[in-house]
Amino acid sequence: MDKADIGLIGLGVMGQNLALNMERNGFRVSGYDLEGEKVKAFGMKHPGRNLIASESLNDFLSGLERPRRIMMMVPAGEAVDAVIASIQDTLEPGDLLIDGGNSFFMDTERRLKELEAKGINYIGTGVSGGEYGALWGPSIMPGGQPEAWDMVRPIFEAISAKVQGEPCVAYMGPRGAGHYVKMVHNGIEYGDMQLIAESYDLLHRGQGLSNTELHEVYAEWNRGELESYLIEITADIFTKNDPETGRAVIDLILDEAQQKGTGKWTSQNSLDLGAPTPTINAAVESRIISAYKDERVAVSKILTGPEPKLKADSRMVIGWVRDALYAAKICSYAQGFALMRLASMEYGYDLNHGEIARIWRGGCIIRAGFLNEIREAFMRTPDLHNLMMDPEFSQLLNTRQTALREVVTLAAEGGIPAPAFFSALAYFDAYRSARLPANLTQAQRDYFGAHTYRRIDREGVFHYQWKENAIED
Repeated sequence: MDKADIGLIGLGVMGQNLALNMERNGFRVSGYDLEGEKVKAFGMKHPGRNLIASESLNDFLSGLERPRRIMMMVPAGEAVDAVIASIQDTLEPGDLLIDGGNSFFMDTERRLKELEAKGINYIGTGVSGGEYGALWGPSIMPGGQPEAWDMVRPIFEAISAKVQGEPCVAYMGPRGAGHYVKMVHNGIEYGDMQLIAESYDLLHRGQGLSNTELHEVYAEWNRGELESYLIEITADIFTKNDPETGRAVIDLILDEAQQKGTGKWTSQNSLDLGAPTPTINAAVESRIISAYKDERVAVSKILTGPEPKLKADSRMVIGWVRDALYAAKICSYAQGFALMRLASMEYGYDLNHGEIARIWRGGCIIRAGFLNEIREAFMRTPDLHNLMMDPEFSQLLNTRQTALREVVTLAAEGGIPAPAFFSALAYFDAYRSARLPANLTQAQRDYFGAHTYRRIDREGVFHYQWKENAIED
């Protein structure tokens, strides 16, 4: 029997769909899973396909072409380390191991270093697009040794999503670069989803739009500059009714948003690097506070606030929210790309931001026409520090900031929480401010802790004796 071009360990939905995608694109694929039932189901569900269901690890490893290419599709964390421990002594120098899960990038750095010492190639790759993307074309973000990328490039380019004939995959950089980019992708995704949720709250609870009206609004937005996968599915969500009750599914879902950790990692890393990501942080915090459902219900009977009714014409509000959403998205993406710029320097990843925007245009959850403009911005200025400095994006923000201010004002007046919109506006105003009140903060630090300060009129570091016998930390 011919040996397989690539092997997949982990035959959950994502693993199986990736295997089918690879097979459909001309590759012979072997699949293995610790759960024997999954292996049997994999073999029985797809008879006549160029697939091998390997019932033992030895059969799986011996059935691969050398040098072997093995992709793990298992949960991040201990499961990845367990798979590596079970096969690393059987692998040979020159073999390639790929982690296709949402692993923390520092775990990928550690694993690559350990395996590289044994001559084994390693790739940590982000795979975005969910179950459908895995089957029909995801966005793929691989990082690792350049020679490891060469080994898997034909397969990844074949199975990835295509936009204007270009595969939505590119080599991100060394070591953990691929998983780092996927982490930030997910952080931006959190921001996008929270901004859309807040726009829904403003229009539904604040303006009283029905689900039918909301569907029409978001469907119209998806035909314009806000065109994206997330806006598309949002419009679709408002059309679905529960077959048992006949009620809209959206109205039956508990207002508690869960998370798997990648957004939180983005926020944590941004603090480590000193990169402001307030809109992404607001999205993470919004998911956290949503989990306090019982407390929120109890406190809603104690704390008072204005009625959540927006005091403006519906058509005007819809226009403001649309333009505010676009402006806030620019601010949020600017934060994500600025974070990647700092990370690229800190970790030596040499990230190509134009390429990242290019491969995010298709397959992934944040895919949007908007990413074409981001790609063009980095083509104009490859070392662009912040998207808001680009002439095209600065003009867009200058013309839409009024709508963002109107929406933030309406939300505050109506007592409707909109932390992502608020944070986007604050980020915009802070970044464009030639002067911030941080001079007072630094004066306080020097007052109570002799932490010193710099002056605007001369070079050097200074300390002022604010008070005799001042307390010092």
